[in-house]
Amino acid sequence: MNKKTSVQRGGSGTPATVALTAAGINFSIHGYEHEAGAQAFGAEAAAALQLDPAVVFKTLIVNVDELPTVAIVPVNAMLDLKAHAARCGGRKAVMAEQDAAERITGYVVGGISPIAQKRKLKTVLDESALTPDTIYVSGGKRGLDIGLSPTDLALVTDALTGSIARFS
Repeated sequence: MNKKTSVQRGGSGTPATVALTAAGINFSIHGYEHEAGAQAFGAEAAAALQLDPAVVFKTLIVNVDELPTVAIVPVNAMLDLKAHAARCGGRKAVMAEQDAAERITGYVVGGISPIAQKRKLKTVLDESALTPDTIYVSGGKRGLDIGLSPTDLALVTDALTGSIARFS
């Protein structure tokens, strides 16, 4: 099911949508039916919303030198751990365990938004996000994506940009 609506100012929602509304950032919400058991959450969102996977981004929690960070890369790419570590000023990067990612962000895996996480983490947005006018990230729960400008995403998350994605 493909559903697209606009967020109304002052409405309730996820921490991500509330934060965007409070910041006065224009965005759209895109809901879809999450299929139980699906594991490739980003690819599922792109397919359900009939979007090019190159404009749908996944939010990954990565430990760089044992400190949690955020990497935002297209769903049709893999994270280059070495490049992410370097962009964060570190040497070694490993993916965080799922339960740790949930505890750190306050969101459930498959719905981790880069926006309004429980803790402010160093965030890196892949530079491929800067080309399209609109990109899509998780809205804070499974089955919900947010469309917004990459500039606004970088602003609201204090993201660095860099070449951190590997495309096959």
